[in-house]
Amino acid sequence: MSPSAQTLHEKLNQLRQRFIEQLPSRLQQAVAQWQQSRLSATDKARLAPELHRFFHGLKGTGRSLGFERIAMLADQAEEALNASSTPAHTESLIQQAFQQLSEETQHLQSQRGQQQALSSLNSVEFSGTPLARSKRQRLIYLCDDEPDQVSQLLHHLRCFGHEVVHFEDTASFFNAVITRRPDAIIMDVQFPQGNTAGTETLASLNKLTDERLPSIVLSAHGDFYSRLSAVRAGCNGYFTKPIKPLDLMLAIDELTTPLDEEPLRVLVIDDDPDAATYHALVLEEAGMTVHQVNHPEEALNALERFNPDLLLIDMYMPVCSGEELATIIRQQTAHIGLPIIYLSSETDSQKQLSAMTAGVEAFITKPVTPHELVSAVSLRAERLHLLRSLMTQDSMTGLYNHSTTTDLISKTLAQAHRDGSQHAMAMLDIDHFKMVNDTHGHLAGDQVIITLARLLKTRLRLSDIIGRYGGEEFVVLLKGILWTPPSRPLMHQIKIKCSMG
Repeated sequence: MSPSAQTLHEKLNQLRQRFIEQLPSRLQQAVAQWQQSRLSATDKARLAPELHRFFHGLKGTGRSLGFERIAMLADQAEEALNASSTPAHTESLIQQAFQQLSEETQHLQSQRGQQQALSSLNSVEFSGTPLARSKRQRLIYLCDDEPDQVSQLLHHLRCFGHEVVHFEDTASFFNAVITRRPDAIIMDVQFPQGNTAGTETLASLNKLTDERLPSIVLSAHGDFYSRLSAVRAGCNGYFTKPIKPLDLMLAIDELTTPLDEEPLRVLVIDDDPDAATYHALVLEEAGMTVHQVNHPEEALNALERFNPDLLLIDMYMPVCSGEELATIIRQQTAHIGLPIIYLSSETDSQKQLSAMTAGVEAFITKPVTPHELVSAVSLRAERLHLLRSLMTQDSMTGLYNHSTTTDLISKTLAQAHRDGSQHAMAMLDIDHFKMVNDTHGHLAGDQVIITLARLLKTRLRLSDIIGRYGGEEFVVLLKGILWTPPSRPLMHQIKIKCSMG
């Protein structure tokens, strides 16, 4: 079986085997350091941090890999080092811990060849990733018993290329959802059956399907209890009538457009290779791209080369602590907003709060379950993606804005010059756009711009760069495509069939 075909469970078992194999030599080195530290006060002061890191790391990695007794003994030894007991009592506790760790190591090695000893780690389950929706057309269910008020809205939604089905009662809507699941739902709150009949129907469907259906409330009522019912029904947005079709369209786009398909990039910085590998395996199984660094002094170069979306940093490392490393990173303007999460076996709340002063988003105590780790990383990295999108995207179309577009094209062309690759670039301009604004109004003009942007996003590749250059001007960089000029003038026209009435 190739490494790529291995399951997470198999990879973790291999990591457990390696941990057991390396444990005797690690123990031997720690015992030698302990004995050396007993020779003089100078040696004790020099080696105390090393011993503390050894027991601290052994505790965290042991628990993560399922070796609870190893973790417990390491925890006891760490507490003995930190305690204010008499030197003789501390020495006795440390000696006892080393003896018991040695015995447990021998026991684990004797069982290493038995499959049951290596399969005791609970299997890890990850929730399935929802299927990506169609990028071109959305199926939208609109449930509202006031057809006169939604007729124009239906027109605009269909104008944007969506398939929209209108229901005037909750019963027919309910049956339709069971038969054919929509990509998004627009629901009124009040119906003849009750003041919150619409949102109650959504709540019932969510319970029946065991999932939260993508939904937006559109209602003439904006009171507290109507909004509360929408929240309890798991609705993603709430709008009060009358609403601009463009605002609702943007909300539908945000609700139904798949998340950035580029995997999250996580840099793990931990001087314990086993701990770093364990966390990397869990995150990679969840679809993330992970790079490991085992020496803090290599972190800055890794930041530049790997360009991560988030950092996982161990608290206790040689050369510098996690807090010191986080401070170094935060002092660089380019990384001020980069999410940082501490991973450590430290349970002292005061030390955790102190470490957070370096501008760190979270502190996760080892051992962390795979679900907790993936959730913590995903939530914070996605928040950074959102902030970046606000800075790099055009607010109306969702395409790259002017400055981001020119920057990305410049970098791509510079890279093409270095590696000899070829790309094609096209400028697009909407003819007679001023006449559209003057004749039909700026809302219609905005609709044309958004529709063209949507057309470009759905027809071109994810790897292509699509930007709004300014006003009604767009630019497209088609990567890896060689443009061959036609033998005669060629004009391409994109016709947007949409009534401006």
